[in-house]
Amino acid sequence: MRGRSLVALVLVGFVLVATGVIWRRSFGNARAREQQRLEQQRAALEAERAKVEGDIRDASSRTSLAKVAEQRLNMHIPSDSLVIYLKRPVKKRAPSDPH
Repeated sequence: MRGRSLVALVLVGFVLVATGVIWRRSFGNARAREQQRLEQQRAALEAERAKVEGDIRDASSRTSLAKVAEQRLNMHIPSDSLVIYLKRPVKKRAPSDPH
């Protein structure tokens, strides 16, 4: 009976090790699929971020802002005859300290 018990114990040990290996492998595959899904989601979010940044740049361009100012605020770019250029007065320097 000693030989049969040893063989049975070895077989039970082999089944336990094989079960552990199969479980670990399936767990690793599930993690790999999850990681791949997250990487795809990250790539999609980065593409969306780049698109939003481009939209912001387009919306804040001078031509776009000029159109919005004309339509919503009833503003316009004045003609040259309406523009008055003012000169700044020259600042006088304070006398230097003799120390």
